[in-house]
Amino acid sequence: MRNEILLLVGTRPEAVKAAPVAVAMAADPDLSPVIVHSGQHEWVVDQALAPFGLTPDERLPVRRSGGGQAELMAGLLPALDALLARRKPAAVVVQGDTTTTLAGALAAFWRGIPVAHLEAGLRTGDLAAPFPEEANRQMVARIAALHLAPTADSARALRAESVPVPDIVVTGNTVVDAVRVIATADRPPADPAFAALEPELDAGARLVLVTVHRRESWGAPLDDVLSAVRALVERHLDIRVLLPAHPNPNVRARVTAVLGGVPRAVVTDPLSYPDLVRALRRSALVITDSGGIQEEAPTFGVPVLVTRDVTERMEAVRAGCARLVGTDRTRVLTAADQALAANLRVPADRNPFGDGHAAHRVVDALRRLVSAPRPAGAVLGAPTSPAIMSGAL
Repeated sequence: MRNEILLLVGTRPEAVKAAPVAVAMAADPDLSPVIVHSGQHEWVVDQALAPFGLTPDERLPVRRSGGGQAELMAGLLPALDALLARRKPAAVVVQGDTTTTLAGALAAFWRGIPVAHLEAGLRTGDLAAPFPEEANRQMVARIAALHLAPTADSARALRAESVPVPDIVVTGNTVVDAVRVIATADRPPADPAFAALEPELDAGARLVLVTVHRRESWGAPLDDVLSAVRALVERHLDIRVLLPAHPNPNVRARVTAVLGGVPRAVVTDPLSYPDLVRALRRSALVITDSGGIQEEAPTFGVPVLVTRDVTERMEAVRAGCARLVGTDRTRVLTAADQALAANLRVPADRNPFGDGHAAHRVVDALRRLVSAPRPAGAVLGAPTSPAIMSGAL
């Protein structure tokens, strides 16, 4: 009988990064994936899973009237507890650092079910940046039984926090697996506004992809970044800006206010993952506060300006794939001007986040986790240093 492994996702990045694991696990003779949609971001999860031929196996009955973290957590915990009591999985995999991640880890831990943390060990050391993600991932690290670190840097951060070495496995980031699969399929754009840009790009226009959504940037910092983007469009007649607006109404309202109606700036709904990958492949420059895009863009040699003061993905900065520019309007605009003037590209064959085989390493580690004997008297869901060797890329 195959061990059931629950994969909990609630946002598009979680779904994209869990998808290669679900695909690899489905081919494993010992493990059976169960994809659970928390409902944190409703329709984008289905959109992200679909290109991989996946759909959620379970959906939590969480209803939201607002966007608050307390409301979401209060809805998630009882729904997750009931699901875990019914399905009794051998382990729960949570990804990254969202409210879904923290709720899933807590619910599983309280039920005595081992928690595996996918993309473990990312750190800025500043609980306010990113907020609340830095706190979420640090809290999950305290109760996870298996830490699936994407890079050697992440593993070092966990060891510095006294996480037992046998509980850490360096796997690479599964988003590299995902982006390669989607790029190989080479689907035409589904979004009509993006599709309308393609003839202009074919004729020589350069694409600048912009994604902004971080909660700590709401207000003046976000307005500064958007103002820099507007100025960039106005001074470079050959560029086209594509900005898939985050569904949060606070973000969407500011994007529309600053860039709505600006010639050569196209604001869309969130793109499907194949469209996002296609946009990355066609971009001359990316301006973003997204963590995932810092990991995806190096596969295509696209330079990234990170509109944050700190990043938990310093591997990209050290590799020359990304540059931290903060949210100051002048600094963002100057860095973008420089990158465009130089037609800057970065080495496309040296993505510091992995080699495209992370999902298989994750599945191997999960198999060892659920088959390892637990010490007598141990709390089942707690870290107990199972016999898992630390992997290497």
